[in-house]
Amino acid sequence: MTYSILLHACCAICAGYPIQMLKENGHNPLILFSNDNIDTLEEFNKRKSALIILCRHFGVDYLIDEYRPDEYLNTIKGLEEEPEKGARCIKCIELRLKKSAKTALEKSIPAFTTTLVISPHKDYDKITAIGNELGKLYNLEYLGINFKKQDGFLKTNKISKELNLYRQNYCGCKFAKKHLS
Repeated sequence: MTYSILLHACCAICAGYPIQMLKENGHNPLILFSNDNIDTLEEFNKRKSALIILCRHFGVDYLIDEYRPDEYLNTIKGLEEEPEKGARCIKCIELRLKKSAKTALEKSIPAFTTTLVISPHKDYDKITAIGNELGKLYNLEYLGINFKKQDGFLKTNKISKELNLYRQNYCGCKFAKKHLS
């Protein structure tokens, strides 16, 4: 199978509209679920299961990366008390996009992008800068698609509700979760 783009998916909720949009624009995406930041294996498995349902709905292939929370914790060591959207989040995004770029390279996929940018809680410009930097490093194209545009976040939520997918209320890391209460 030849893929035109690798789409890093943080969760099924955020991936619905990006998958739909990429397919509508002629792409054959390979979806990568690589999220070591998720705080428990139980939460990881809930999100993984929802993503598999979504990928089957859209008829797209997917890869599930091994769950390695220690890799995330080592990456953000010393940044545990950083506020949301701070240095800890940047390191987390770098980790996941680096894994995405490496996977794209291994699979001979010329481009990659991420669903992270669809969230109103994430900074499109920062994520795109990280993606562009990694694209240059690995000689790949990072497609900085702002999936938030044209009501992307509303559209992706509609898709997830129609499919009755698992819905979480935090990014996945235990540090963000503690700010929910």
